[in-house]
Amino acid sequence: MAKPELSRNPETEIEDSSSLKGTLTSVMILGVILIVTWVGIYSLFLDRS
Repeated sequence: MAKPELSRNPETEIEDSSSLKGTLTSVMILGVILIVTWVGIYSLFLDRS
């Protein structure tokens, strides 16, 4: 019968927190790109109407 592993490795929690910082940065950059794109398209819409 297999023994379930109950021990956790504390090093993975440290890696997770540093990984989340990179994820937040990537999401913020993507959000800024989307906002700039939408503002540009909206300004084109206003110019042509």
